[in-house]
Amino acid sequence: MKKKLILESGEVFHGEGFGAELETAGEVVFNTGMTGYQELISDPSYCGQIVCMTYPLIGNYGINRDDYESIEPAIKGLIVKELCDLPSNFRTQITLDELFKKKNLSGISGIDTRRLTRILRNYGVVKGKIVNADADESAVAAELKTTSFPINQVETVSTKTPYANPNRGFKVVLVDFGAKLGIIRELSQRNCDIIVVSQDTTAEEILLMNPDGIMLSNGPGDPEDVPHALDMIRGLLGKVPIFGICLGHQLIGLACGAKTFKLKFGHRGGNHPVLDLEKNKVAITSQNHGYAVDQESLKGTDLIETHIALNDRTNEGLKHKIHPCFSVQYHPEASPGPEDANYLFDEFIEMMENFKK
Repeated sequence: MKKKLILESGEVFHGEGFGAELETAGEVVFNTGMTGYQELISDPSYCGQIVCMTYPLIGNYGINRDDYESIEPAIKGLIVKELCDLPSNFRTQITLDELFKKKNLSGISGIDTRRLTRILRNYGVVKGKIVNADADESAVAAELKTTSFPINQVETVSTKTPYANPNRGFKVVLVDFGAKLGIIRELSQRNCDIIVVSQDTTAEEILLMNPDGIMLSNGPGDPEDVPHALDMIRGLLGKVPIFGICLGHQLIGLACGAKTFKLKFGHRGGNHPVLDLEKNKVAITSQNHGYAVDQESLKGTDLIETHIALNDRTNEGLKHKIHPCFSVQYHPEASPGPEDANYLFDEFIEMMENFKK
């Protein structure tokens, strides 16, 4: 079926639709990963977004039962250069097209993803819509300019009720702002007794669980749209060790007096170099975020910058001067991506051990 992608700026890309036969609109972003499309599709941090894959061939190893990062995808749509209809991999169970049909998701293939990516790099992320081939292009572009997308993405993807992932080690409360299953896997491998709670859980409710540590997860959208989390973080600082990832990192920054801002086109992919300023070592990291902590705003706070992105020198890590609390902007659990930064989970375990002593 013929479809087209229309941007609010008026650009039109013609291609072939795949997945469900529906029109879908969202913020158009690009991801530079060569693999990991299944994890990307199921990453809650992509809630409300249409993702353009810069690598040309997508779907070539199919979809399997093991690589999901959530039970239900939150992505709005997918844009690819070439869609593979006959995947070849020993773990393949269904094709990407079949998954999109089952999950009622819409995608488009056969477009010039290089041109689209250059537009996003030059002008920043834009609103876009995947529509039928006969849609009125000027009308759709005009509609997108006046469309405001929801800002409750975190509420949408967060668990509504607490649940446990039992084990015999440290008790960790994972605050779910859109947590990837990779975080739970990493904590479980370190024998952590995990309780996953909703994004609107209060500090008082968390402390009643008597945790050894707090994990603030990744999640979608603007951190300033989650103001209630700041009071929760302030109520936990100094009382229990805290480790924040991605959105959790930004929320720690805001809670401690720093500011955040929207990046022009964000960091999304599994090949982003980050410098650890304390160890003077570089890690290749997996990233997915559109906002960052403002480095200038760290002055006068109790936060120390620990990591920076080598591509654009933006902030990638923080730690608290007084309390046991640290965070990173990237994904040490990878899924997908390199595991260079996996050691941060061990540092979290060490922090909990030291705090208990």
